Amino acid sequence: MLDQFTDNPKRQPEAARPHCDEPVLGRLGGLTVKLAETPAEIEAAKRLRYAVFHEERGKTGAAGANAELDEDAFDAHCDHLIVVDEKAGTESKSRPVIATYRLMNRKMAERAGRFYSAAEYDIASLLKRHKDLSFLEFGRSCVAPGYRDKRTVELLWHGSWAYVRRHGHDVMFGCASFEGTDPAVHAEALSLLGEQALAEDEWQVSAVAPSVSLPILAPEAYQARRALRSLPPILKGYLRLGAIFAREAVIDHAFGTVDVLVLLPVARLNPRYVRYYGADAGRHKAD
Repeated sequence: MLDQFTDNPKRQPEAARPHCDEPVLGRLGGLTVKLAETPAEIEAAKRLRYAVFHEERGKTGAAGANAELDEDAFDAHCDHLIVVDEKAGTESKSRPVIATYRLMNRKMAERAGRFYSAAEYDIASLLKRHKDLSFLEFGRSCVAPGYRDKRTVELLWHGSWAYVRRHGHDVMFGCASFEGTDPAVHAEALSLLGEQALAEDEWQVSAVAPSVSLPILAPEAYQARRALRSLPPILKGYLRLGAIFAREAVIDHAFGTVDVLVLLPVARLNPRYVRYYGADAGRHKAD
């Protein structure tokens, strides 16, 4: 049972093991979204994470024992969704990984000891309330500089949706972050989430780490449009998809962020986006 998980995930030797016979999930132009098939592809995803989280953003948490890798004990138990640039081979002729997501379902979480988000939120209580639903955790999302455009994000979302449909998941969830550890800096944006997209009681999750309650400001104390503009792009995307949020934001000193828990029940997804990507995730389907 997930509520009996230990706090420390068990580290096991890393191995690439996509959970399907067809790892390629979609293509758009020269980009391909797929599940990592080899240890080299997983390492490339970790190198990208290191470049973005540690070199670009100056994070200190989760730096691996190996130089220039962002890794932790969860990596060995997850699927790694990657976007590769087919037209930009390196000197070794490998295709560079330019975007990634880490995906973890209940069985993977059981092997790891817990979901990653359980360090900040009481995920076990949520799973108990919805024991008949299949949950998929998203994490470690990042895109390489030079590829942070609509095409890359669209393909990353397409691959995520294709994975969800292929495996029959009912709920997507995970933490999304604001830079810095002072919630007051993001008071308007956090208040917007708390006022307009707070999860109902059946989806609520309590924080188990230092946190602040949402909303922080009264509706008359901030401008909603300005607050929306100040949201990180990934959170804007989640809102458009129909995401709902836990009522507490966690302060993560190790990574230097303020984190919110995002919940995306498939049944509540914005129909516009379901139509756009296709109920069967066929929009950018690989030939």
